[in-house]
Amino acid sequence: MLNEFKSFIARGNVLDLAVGFIMGAAFTGIVDSLVKDIIMALLGPVLGGIDFSSWFVQLTGRDKIAPTLKAAQEMGVATLNIGLFINAVIKFVLIAWAVFLIVKAANKLFPKESAAPKGPSAEAKLLEEIRDVLKSRG
Repeated sequence: MLNEFKSFIARGNVLDLAVGFIMGAAFTGIVDSLVKDIIMALLGPVLGGIDFSSWFVQLTGRDKIAPTLKAAQEMGVATLNIGLFINAVIKFVLIAWAVFLIVKAANKLFPKESAAPKGPSAEAKLLEEIRDVLKSRG
């Protein structure tokens, strides 16, 4: 069973998947910083100083209204975190766009062979020659 596991783990696909997973985790950190530190920082002033990450609806503990999401979390009240969801959607769109660009670039660098044959196979040519010879005799 150990040898079978070794052969499974040594396959290229498993190693490629592991590398992809690790790179994806690192890429997520970059996109997270891009969204939080750059895009939202630029959108805030355009939208009147609004910080999406602080948009929330307080669901419980209405006797004390929390001024910020952090304060609400410290109070232990339930919140509907709309701004964090907006940030997550923006991150997803950016990651999807980046993956699209990477795949597009990879397709240009490494074009796939066409699945359609480029002409008749050697066997088909031989059969055509045999057919032509038989037609000419008879």
